[in-house]
Amino acid sequence: MVSRVIPVDSFDLVVFGGTGDLARRKILPGLYRRFLAGQMTAESRIIGAARADLTEEAYRAMVGEAIDEFVPKDRRDAAVIAEFLARIGYVSIDAKGSAGWDVLRDKMRPNVVRAFYFSVAPALFGDIAERLHSNQIADAWSRIVVEKPFGRDLASAKALNAVLASHFNEGQIYRIDHYLGKETVQNLMAVRFANILFEPLWKSEYIDHVQITVAETVDVSGRGAYYDKSGAMRDMVQNHMMQLLCLIAMEPPYHFDPDAVRDEKLKVIRALEPVKPEDIVRGQYLGAKGEAGYVQHSENPASRTESYIALKVNIANWRWKGTPFYLRTGKKMRARASEIAITFKEPPHSIFDDAKGWKENVLVIRLQPNEGMELMMMIKEPGPGGMRLMQVPLDMAFADALGVEAEDVPDAYERLIMDVIRGNQTLFMRGDEVEAAWAWTDPIIQGWEARGERPQSYDAGSSGPEDALMLMHRDGRRWREIKE
Repeated sequence: MVSRVIPVDSFDLVVFGGTGDLARRKILPGLYRRFLAGQMTAESRIIGAARADLTEEAYRAMVGEAIDEFVPKDRRDAAVIAEFLARIGYVSIDAKGSAGWDVLRDKMRPNVVRAFYFSVAPALFGDIAERLHSNQIADAWSRIVVEKPFGRDLASAKALNAVLASHFNEGQIYRIDHYLGKETVQNLMAVRFANILFEPLWKSEYIDHVQITVAETVDVSGRGAYYDKSGAMRDMVQNHMMQLLCLIAMEPPYHFDPDAVRDEKLKVIRALEPVKPEDIVRGQYLGAKGEAGYVQHSENPASRTESYIALKVNIANWRWKGTPFYLRTGKKMRARASEIAITFKEPPHSIFDDAKGWKENVLVIRLQPNEGMELMMMIKEPGPGGMRLMQVPLDMAFADALGVEAEDVPDAYERLIMDVIRGNQTLFMRGDEVEAAWAWTDPIIQGWEARGERPQSYDAGSSGPEDALMLMHRDGRRWREIKE
């Protein structure tokens, strides 16, 4: 099955931080893949901007190396790469000074979409935004893309929003969360709102609980100093997992329109109840077999920052009252897996003698690895001997069901950057949405800081702290096994 590719308008995309890790790993290889797919017009151009004193030839060589490293071999075509690199430019620029801005202005073309990707530290957002305007590079139709972290608390998020708002209106600001660009996340909306099958059951009357898991096998080495100032709550829950929760819990918008969708997500965030201390479990991974643990990676022996967190979250509205959402995320876990599991309630009455064989219906949305969906259902076990029940999965891995190779599914960044060029903000966070998320998050963090709580230790390669198991067990529930 070949997906339909819709070309975008001609554009000039400037990537600030164009020599950085994110640009090399995701942004530039992703843009090449969109070019390979025929989604860019022949006139579109990409301009890297960074402090490094590079010639355009040297920068093109760096981009070519990034494509060789991060694009699968069977997706690399020498002729197409050469054509793509011909559209690459570079400007050496000082984000806090005046050097390079006149050169960048002269490179911009009139009457095309101008997009500016801020792949830099948030501390530079304001400087770049101000210079884009003072040097008359950005206009009323320009768009900026800003990466997380978008603040580290409500006060800093408000300050950052105010800085950007002083130069760009909300319709020009694209706060990117790559989780929302994943094929499965968008399919969650399709499953809910394009099928009558689930929507009548999508409420507390029929759903027992929801689990959202983002488990990683990697540690924080190499970025320990940064991570120790963030932690799992700020790094994952406040943004990625909050967005997933909103998509599950939101009411149907009146239309698949950017503000209509984001209005409904905002209502969910504002309906979140405060989380009780006993409904929070925090952890730090230990070293295994002579390896360093979290405190060594963070270079802070007294660290109280969590590399793991589990939460029981309740939503105070008619649809979800009484149905808890269990969130967990952690580093150095047993397996790498991101999934949403919607567990339905048991039938009100069993007509079968083999009631002990009954297991819940569960709809599992897999974000990674092997994106797809799985519906766990009860059937009769084959063979004679009476009505014995067994649980089987109805499995739809996208690669199998749609006849699409995994390499052909666009990366989240590819999809989201093309949405920026199209001017579609549906999958991007709005300023009030970010602030509402921090308004819910801040009291949770302030609570454990005031209580002086230390995270519990857990073994690297495990499923997390023991108390996280008890968080579920006391409610008569169990976490799903983490497996790839």
